[in-house]
This record gives sequence, C-alpha cells and structure tokens, in this order.
Amino acid sequence: MSAMGGTMSLGLFVFIPVWTLMMAAMMLPSVAPVAVLYERSIARNRIARLTAFSAAYLLVWALASVPAFAIAALVSSLAVDYPLTARFIAAGVFLVIGLYQLSPLKDRCLQHCRSPLSLLLHYSSFQGPMRDLRAGTRHALYCLGCCWALMLVLVVAGIMNLLVMVVLAAVILVEKYWSRGEAFSRALGAAALVLAVAAIWVPGLSQGLS
Repeated sequence: MSAMGGTMSLGLFVFIPVWTLMMAAMMLPSVAPVAVLYERSIARNRIARLTAFSAAYLLVWALASVPAFAIAALVSSLAVDYPLTARFIAAGVFLVIGLYQLSPLKDRCLQHCRSPLSLLLHYSSFQGPMRDLRAGTRHALYCLGCCWALMLVLVVAGIMNLLVMVVLAAVILVEKYWSRGEAFSRALGAAALVLAVAAIWVPGLSQGLS
C-alpha cells in the first residue's frame, strides 16, 4: 500500500483532524462566495456568528471522516492481503463515482450550491440562537452531497496525493460556478464509468492501492 494511501497508518482520532483540514482546504475556493455573502449579511456579533457557522460546517466534514476512515482501512486491508484485487477495487470506486455523478441527488445538491445568493436568502430565514449552526450544517450537507463521491478518488490515488487534491478542488469549483457546470458534472460521470472499465486492464489506475 502506498504511503499516501489507506489511512496513512493513522489512528481514527488522528485521521479525523487530518481529514477535516484536508477537506477544509479543498472546499475553501467553492465555499468562499457563500461565506463572503453570509459574512456581509451579519450586522451584529459577527465573529461569534461566523465562528458558529464555520464550526458547524467543519463538524459535518469531521463526522464524514469516520466512514472515510472505515472505507480507507478496508480498501487498504484488501489491497495488502489480496494485491490482485486492487484493480477491481479501483473499478468499483470509479463505478460508484460515475453512477452518483449522473444521479438526480447529485443534480439536486449541485443546484443548491450553484446559487450563493439564493442560499443566503434561504439561510437568512433561520431564526433563533442556533441559526448559524443550522446554516453551517445545512451548507456542509449540500457540499457533502455534491462532493462525497468525488472524494473517493483519494482512495484510489492516495489520501495525501496533493496533485489530486488540487485537481478535485478545481473540479468542485467548476461544477458549482461554471455556467455549464451541470453538463461538466455529467461528463465527469461518463468519464468515471469509462475509467471503471479501464481500471480492470490498466494497473496504473489503481496505483494508490498498490
């Protein structure tokens, strides 16, 4: 198993903050427009409210690290114990990515994230002391719904593959804010399905598992 793959030999309680920091860095470019608008909409207690929004957002990604850890650990174990399965694991990962990219749920989450202003109007309707926590949680769930399948690429390419992280961040940004982002998302889905077939025959596509 590659040093960048699996759980990087980290225990769960170390993996969680590492994963959360990685996701925060990757999501920052696409979250920034909403965060800026949200910040401008706050008239009082700005620091406290932004802290609550950010904490809730990061908490969702921290919780997502638990299944990510389980998947990475399982894949790592299978790849080490049964090296010949690596290409089939990679094929399965690409298949899941492709199918989800083409799914109605992906489209629904992406539609929410493509309009920062409409999101702001929606979040501004939240009332009470928990409103910023609700807004941060809701936005993180939309982001997670848009991106969780794409993050599976890290299982194949290596959890700490910086090049893949940069590419994924760019892909997420394009999906959300390019005028043809939905078509781009579907094209990615189709490409992932092609890679699912190719991974069985091209060992290089499962490099992060070997």
